[in-house]
Amino acid sequence: MRRSFRSTPRGSIPTGPTTTRSRRAGWGVLGLSTLLIIGLASPAMTLDRPSSTEVADGMTLWYDEPAESWESESLPIGNGALGAAVFGGVAGERLQFNEKSLWTGGPGSVQGYDHGDWVEPRPGAIEEVQAELDAELRATPESVADRLGLPKRGFGAYQTFGDVLLDFPDAPAEPTDYRRELDLTEAVARVSYRDGEVRHEREYLASHPHGVIAGRLGADRPGSVSFILRTESPHAGHTVSVADGRLTLRGALPDNGLRYETQIQVLADGGSITSGGDSITVSGADTVTLLLAAGTDYADSYPDYRGVDPHGRVAETLDQAVTAGFSTVRADHVADHTALFDRVRLDIGQQPPTKTTDALLADYTGGASTDDRALEALFFAYGRYLLIASSRDGSLPANLQGVWNDSTAPPWSSDYHVNINLQMNYWPAMTTNLAETTGPYDEFVDALRAPGRRTAETMHGAAGWLVNNETNPFGFTGVHDWATSFWFPEAAGWLTQQLYDQYLFTRDEAYLRDVVYPVMREASEFWLDTLHTDPRDGSLVVSPSYSPEQGDFSAGAAMSQQIVTHLLTTTLAAAEQLGEDEEFRARLGAALAELDPGIRIGSWGQLQEWKEDWDDPGNDHRHVSHLFALHPGAAIEPGTPEAVAAEVSLTARGDGGTGWSKAWKINFWARLWDGDHAHTMLAEQLMHSTLPNLWDTHPPFQIDGNFGATAGVAEMLVQSHLDVVELLPALPSAWDTGSVAGLRARGDVTVDVEWAAGVPTRAELHTGRDGPLRIAVGRFAAGADAVAVTDSAGAAVEADRDGATLLIEATAGETYTVTG
Repeated sequence: MRRSFRSTPRGSIPTGPTTTRSRRAGWGVLGLSTLLIIGLASPAMTLDRPSSTEVADGMTLWYDEPAESWESESLPIGNGALGAAVFGGVAGERLQFNEKSLWTGGPGSVQGYDHGDWVEPRPGAIEEVQAELDAELRATPESVADRLGLPKRGFGAYQTFGDVLLDFPDAPAEPTDYRRELDLTEAVARVSYRDGEVRHEREYLASHPHGVIAGRLGADRPGSVSFILRTESPHAGHTVSVADGRLTLRGALPDNGLRYETQIQVLADGGSITSGGDSITVSGADTVTLLLAAGTDYADSYPDYRGVDPHGRVAETLDQAVTAGFSTVRADHVADHTALFDRVRLDIGQQPPTKTTDALLADYTGGASTDDRALEALFFAYGRYLLIASSRDGSLPANLQGVWNDSTAPPWSSDYHVNINLQMNYWPAMTTNLAETTGPYDEFVDALRAPGRRTAETMHGAAGWLVNNETNPFGFTGVHDWATSFWFPEAAGWLTQQLYDQYLFTRDEAYLRDVVYPVMREASEFWLDTLHTDPRDGSLVVSPSYSPEQGDFSAGAAMSQQIVTHLLTTTLAAAEQLGEDEEFRARLGAALAELDPGIRIGSWGQLQEWKEDWDDPGNDHRHVSHLFALHPGAAIEPGTPEAVAAEVSLTARGDGGTGWSKAWKINFWARLWDGDHAHTMLAEQLMHSTLPNLWDTHPPFQIDGNFGATAGVAEMLVQSHLDVVELLPALPSAWDTGSVAGLRARGDVTVDVEWAAGVPTRAELHTGRDGPLRIAVGRFAAGADAVAVTDSAGAAVEADRDGATLLIEATAGETYTVTG
């Protein structure tokens, strides 16, 4: 039976400037991660926290009892490379922590490792499948997997690092005023309670600038800090040593020999510290600081993926944190986090809730009340918080669980699925003004090229590079033999689609030339070598192709064709923009002239999932892959016959599905400019696919739904994929009045919008570059002809009018105000 604790609410208001994308720093050798600093404070160490008058905006998850379930109740903090889940127990605190490069599998695995490539040549195997599809049109997944698949060897899985455990011998049996919270505005987790007249409080945070996780615990009576610190690790063969207040846990994973280490230093103000065995005991201290550094010898270097032993870097990081001190680490963390988090502010008429977050979720009715809107606004902000916490320069990208994992055998290995999931993790990065989170994604995709070339040559006899359905940090670009999810060579095209879209937001030509175009060009080379001529109509198709994760294999499935069409089209556009590769551009143009685009309307008005009209109106599968051209692609415009067909397909699939599927449907409906249906999908996700700690569940926990939903809300409010800034394209009736500030539009534009009675009343567009700026103004209440535009000095701006669209020749650094 769980104990109930009394509590009071807390939060703070996100405000701050918008900024444009910054250039990434290289990450070099990975594996050293971060540092955990926990301070236990007396009144001599004043807690840095907002006052009660500053915390009433609802940007805090809070609960009145400790967490028992890691998956559904623990509160996550992270700095990209390292994350921790806070439980907030009274008699004992558990901080389960992760370092994102701690993986089994890869080179050195006891299973062997081949990157998923065929161990022995299979001459003619792909051609045999193609011939069968030419003759029979379809083949079962099992029959194709038997010929083209390969048992998975050495793929590995993301690992928990372990637990830091604090046992409090003097903990009260019946604490009062218990509260556990995660303040999104400062990225600080807190725990507080009373033991009689003594108030105890802890706080934890993750600092990216210092590469640390930091925190402190305190009491308002001196000498009240007593505990035993110990660690637990599930990895066989590790050693623990304790000397002079420092605990060192070190080992090598039995599977692949990956070396890992964590060091914990205990420093006390007052009281005493006793080191012995495998634990450290603190008695009667006023203030205690714990410093934990951790790392591995992983490096993103093909083919070995190994760097130096982590010991030296762990010790150096630990020493530097001691020198900096807790106050500096905390202040720099808050400044760094708020510089990103505070860029976007959403007001949809919510009020700060007076109930715990789990109660807020349980009582959610679909958006009718201010509490409902408070949850929706919190959920939107939480996605941005999670992306900041799980993806920063110097680390691997966010995986299926971001950076958090408590298992040695997590669901789906907590890997990088690239038939939507990794890409979805980064959907909100550009639209919600978090460009700094994309560096790990960019570098991860670039690192796949070397093993991907090997797979292209070994399996296909082709140039270029590819990756299939899922991958890991060790360049797994080949196949396995799970029949319905082993074949997806289009994944590289989808990964590069996101890179090119990031360029469209920034218009940074150096980024296009140095980062994006080389990856796109090589991915296109693969398809120029492998596209198959369909004997039925002479078009170029992907063969074999498979629409994730259902049906039969065929040639020219819609998603396959849409991705390859987008890839070749944008590669050609990039080459033209850069003035490069004239001969290659000619090859791209010739292929595009023969390529089946994968967009056709079927017999019952649907957008076809396959080249043949095989769609079943009763099919409610979670994947709606054939709508890639609608989102995240940009080939289907609202109001066209293809958009109507996409709506027919979406309606037939229904509003169910897993968490990530519902998140994708938010984006689909937003792109169709149906705000109420987009809002229905957001409500479905909150009511049926969200855990009490607001993590998305597939089930089980899978973080892409959080990121996809946050991106979907942004799509409801601002769109720019059709080269026009659309203001409130899919505003739901439940959000009748409100405002949003800081969203980003393609072309290096930051957008603020206010609305009333469901229509925009004022918009500010902050431009980062010179050039044309197109703004759709038909939704203003007074109509497009009555809309006025002024610059930052208040002077009227001349604009060309094309129906309901204004065209302005924008100047970098200017703010254009649109009023109606």
